[in-house]
Amino acid sequence: MIDIKLIRENRDLVKENIKKKFQDEKLPLVDEVYELDIKTRDIQTKCDNLKAEKNKLSKEIGALMANGKKDEAEEIKKKIASDANEVTSLEDEKVKLDERIKEIMMVIPNIIDESVPVGKDDSENVEVQKFGEPVVPDYEIPYHADIINKLNGMDKEAAGRTSGEGFYYLLGDIARLHEAMIAYARDYMIDHGFTYAIPPFMIHSSVVEGVMSFPEMEAMMYKIEGEDLYLIGTSEHSMIGKFKDQMIKKEDLPIAMTSYSPCFRKEGGSHGLEERGLYRVHQFEKQEMIVLCEPEDSMDWYNKMWKLTVDIFRNFDVPVRQLECCSGDLADLKVKSCDIEAWSPRQKKYFEVGSCSTLGDAQARRLGIRVKSDKGNYYLHTLNNTVVATPRGLIALIENNYQEDGSIKIPKVLQPYMGGKEYIK
Repeated sequence: MIDIKLIRENRDLVKENIKKKFQDEKLPLVDEVYELDIKTRDIQTKCDNLKAEKNKLSKEIGALMANGKKDEAEEIKKKIASDANEVTSLEDEKVKLDERIKEIMMVIPNIIDESVPVGKDDSENVEVQKFGEPVVPDYEIPYHADIINKLNGMDKEAAGRTSGEGFYYLLGDIARLHEAMIAYARDYMIDHGFTYAIPPFMIHSSVVEGVMSFPEMEAMMYKIEGEDLYLIGTSEHSMIGKFKDQMIKKEDLPIAMTSYSPCFRKEGGSHGLEERGLYRVHQFEKQEMIVLCEPEDSMDWYNKMWKLTVDIFRNFDVPVRQLECCSGDLADLKVKSCDIEAWSPRQKKYFEVGSCSTLGDAQARRLGIRVKSDKGNYYLHTLNNTVVATPRGLIALIENNYQEDGSIKIPKVLQPYMGGKEYIK
């Protein structure tokens, strides 16, 4: 959510930003909120003047009564009562106008960074750089589900009986490898100065509305029937929500945390679920990172954060690339975002395994997270990034470490988490 001062002072900038995001249907909202804002401020001025007049007249009543001018005092009392009714009416009108302003401001997209490439959708995202040489071996790489099934590492049929499509059992060494990746990612982030956390896996609607846009919420979140609770789609939601309505001391910034959680997503729409494999499922596990920092430091943190994910996947012997998200692919709260994509030797292309975003002060503004300083209070910036999400990360690791004999080579950094094993056979 942007600062309404921006609309007061530079409507053209806000409109141009909307055009860059190809959301022209929202352009009239800018003028609407501009006019509503003028009305609310006029109403506030009238209310303030009437209240000031009331205080002045109230003092006069005492003097009139002391001088025996009761009739004049009664007339002033009538005037005060009439003004009080007008104030009540004006304040009721202002409440309705404020609600409409908030409703509009919640859907006007955040101002994107000037470095973001302009494009309509994810097909126009831009490759920035590659890390590691993408290799296609001279032997066939089977589909990841077939590799895992041969190693007795997965049972989707049983999951279908217990839970339906989009769920799975991981078994044996594959399940262990899955957890090894998460554990290594956790320890890697702790070693880089991030505080480890396990957050709540359900959050209130007020937190959901604070951390994401309405279209995202409807497409992703599972609602708990009969309760004001949603299952988290990522631990970023509850981790940023941890600071809701908090005043943070300037000296306590930056706050850098890494969190583990299961994640739950509808995965509906055109993408759908993956019937046989593990790429698009309703439930997965993830190690996440979030940062709360000074506004001037957010871009530096953004670059530090996505590079940490790159380093981890390179330690898994997985080639990756950084893909800059174009304007039309950015969620409304995001200022800048990039995807980290892993190489698939089977498909001979890259696929997404993580995403890093800076959201400016949008989440902080929605959730009321501010910094307390000697020069006044202000909103901080928030960032989030995927460290490792499985099973997508697991798919990338399996394909890039698949051996001709059907075994999987375990990357050296994960061997201590696998009891010293070097291969899954």
